[in-house]
Amino acid sequence: MSKRGIFFHQKALEDIEEITCFIAEDSPQAAQTFREILEHTCELLAEMPDMGTARNFTNPLLTDVRLWPLKRFDKYLLFYRAQRNTLEIIRVLHGARDLPSLFAGQSNNDDK
Repeated sequence: MSKRGIFFHQKALEDIEEITCFIAEDSPQAAQTFREILEHTCELLAEMPDMGTARNFTNPLLTDVRLWPLKRFDKYLLFYRAQRNTLEIIRVLHGARDLPSLFAGQSNNDDK
């Protein structure tokens, strides 16, 4: 099986930038570590996407979404969907946030 490409939705890119800036306020090194762990996690999930926990959302656009906590930053959750040739990174969020309301408005237009 060939390795999946990794695609980041616009909301995920915004999440990553926000989280990185927040962490960097206290520790630029920790922010760099966060990005490295995120990259490693995406590569791992691209090869073994079934590792994550399946989530059930009422929004039909979020069918087959899974989540995976980031190692060493386990309060941050990576939400993704595995397609045949692509791993879609949908969001990266802190687990204490109101996840149902954040995903309630998710739409196809979130990448534009």
